Amino acid sequence: MSDITKDSAYDAVAPDDFEAMLDPARYGGRSDAFDRIISATHDHFWDPLDRRYIDFDVPFDMENEMLMPEEFITGLASPYVSDRLSDWKTRVRFANLSVRWSFSSILHGEQGALNLSASLCHVLKDQGAQEYAANQTREEARHVTAFAKYVHARWGRPVACGPTLKALLTEIVHAPEVYKKIVGMQMLVEGLAMGAFATFHAHIRDPLGRRLMQLVMTDEAFHHKFGKIWADRTIPHLTAQEHAIVEDWAAHCFQVLLFNLVAPSQQRDLYAEFGLDPEIVIAEVAQVMTDDKRRENMREQTNIFRVLVKTLLNAGIITERTRAFYAVYVDLDELRGEGERMIGDDIADDGVRYLREINFKARRPRGLPSAA
Repeated sequence: MSDITKDSAYDAVAPDDFEAMLDPARYGGRSDAFDRIISATHDHFWDPLDRRYIDFDVPFDMENEMLMPEEFITGLASPYVSDRLSDWKTRVRFANLSVRWSFSSILHGEQGALNLSASLCHVLKDQGAQEYAANQTREEARHVTAFAKYVHARWGRPVACGPTLKALLTEIVHAPEVYKKIVGMQMLVEGLAMGAFATFHAHIRDPLGRRLMQLVMTDEAFHHKFGKIWADRTIPHLTAQEHAIVEDWAAHCFQVLLFNLVAPSQQRDLYAEFGLDPEIVIAEVAQVMTDDKRRENMREQTNIFRVLVKTLLNAGIITERTRAFYAVYVDLDELRGEGERMIGDDIADDGVRYLREINFKARRPRGLPSAA
């Protein structure tokens, strides 16, 4: 199995080599690197099917109110789109269907994370790493359930996965290399997700959507830590050639995502539904979305691509080789000065406190007083 492994905690076998898992010697070793985040699983437990945690029957006026402010609706940056959607209800419907596309993308991303976590269970030999991957698989499964229920509550059904995200998810789920799985999912996709969740938590007008984001972030903050542990134990020990392989692959993925993930080319069906020519929209948004505009957007703390760059920088993946590429869009010195704490960590911490209160009450024997 071709891979870049520098720490025994990430030793891996081929996905079809189950016999390697039955080696008696394997059961004698277990890394303690993941015990802390495994033990914390109980602190951030939640059930999307239990109304004590989240109630998907909470209403929202989808006909008259935009879920997100207009500046977050990419298509409305096109004068062609904005001028033709002057009727308020039509404009609201377009904006909210655009948000449906975003939530559908998140749902597909969570499905990718579920499958990838499960695939790590098949290849990681270390019992601690394997248990962590199994825990994450369980948590990603509840995210799929939760986002599917939210999409159903607001729109009925999701839309298809965009070509760019679909290609990336497929590549990392099927990748035989553990480094691609961890950098691809635990850093690239999880980094994007933390930025997206923080953005929605800060700006979505739907209290149900805001609660959903907070609950999911309580899990994702720990998933991100798994990737950071890998980086701390792997990146410093790479040869220059190995580091270049990881660094170049991360930069390639970042570039593809930056220019395509939320581009109108990914939402052709949405524009066609409103009688709009997707090619005109693509051309106009391209004129508006310049490097200067991207740089301006990435000053926002919750910008998904800013969070992604910070993730790669803190992991030690970005060096002088690729520094200039990222510096076009974001001030790397400023990012480094912010430290390792991520934008969603405070939201996740508040979420854990909320969950501890619910879970404490659920476990408290009858007759005992509630916590003060």
